Amino acid sequence: MADSADWTRPDDLEAVQGALIDWYEADHRLYPWRETDDPYRILVSEVMSQQTQLDRVIEPWREFVDEWPSVEALADADRADVVGFWTDHSLGYNNRAKYLHEAARQVREEYDGAFPETPSELQELMGVGPYTANAVASFAFNDGGAVVDTNVKRVLYRAFDVPDSDAVFEEAAETLMPEGRSRVWNNGIMELGGVACGKNPRCDETGCPWREWCHAYQTGDFTAPDVPTQPSFEGSRRQFRGRIVRTLGQYDEIGIDELGHRVRVDYAPDGEYGREWLQGLLSDLADDELIDVVEAGEETVARLQK
Repeated sequence: MADSADWTRPDDLEAVQGALIDWYEADHRLYPWRETDDPYRILVSEVMSQQTQLDRVIEPWREFVDEWPSVEALADADRADVVGFWTDHSLGYNNRAKYLHEAARQVREEYDGAFPETPSELQELMGVGPYTANAVASFAFNDGGAVVDTNVKRVLYRAFDVPDSDAVFEEAAETLMPEGRSRVWNNGIMELGGVACGKNPRCDETGCPWREWCHAYQTGDFTAPDVPTQPSFEGSRRQFRGRIVRTLGQYDEIGIDELGHRVRVDYAPDGEYGREWLQGLLSDLADDELIDVVEAGEETVARLQK
């Protein structure tokens, strides 16, 4: 692969663009958030899919927007209920639920309930970075920049010999995207990475529209940038953080030793997995403004923030 900032720009860029758009529009995976241009519902899908495979997001997404069908409804919700939903559906880090809830309140209070439309405005919302801002601006308003996730990097690296550099990936993605068509383009290139150009490419089987131009297809070299492996969930701090939040959802408040026994069968106050271990998790959750840890008489108790 190339080891400089150069990459193989296609001479017939319009043909490259048209081939991908035609391929996507002819057939693609059906997700409910692709059938709406409501920025609130699209933001929910983007936040949910940050740590969860798209197919596993469908039902939680539907349940979430049934429970809180608008940005106003989410802004009015009790934060503990939103975090509890996130935990119950194993949607990853609970602070994402907190940020989503806070973003809804920002839209209501700072934007008079009208969702910001540009990537720069969207990044003012809690927990919304450049990728999510471009995705929401694209899919809701057809006015975003190119999105670049792991799948898109893999496609660009293989197809156009783009070196493994975030800056060059961004530049290549913007160069390839046709002006005024960010909605269909970003959906299309992400679909290409998810369906045809995965870790094990399925070029012919899926009728990849870029075989004619693809460097990897022509050379047989389908290497790609390393994909970070997800740390094991079983036994992780993330798993026990989730257990703590679920347990606290059942009580107004609970002493930390009783909490410890409820979240870990081998909890022993003075043991390896004892108060020091538990207080580290509680401190993280308190820093994320998900729980409060307070002294109640002679006992330390924990409770969800309201």
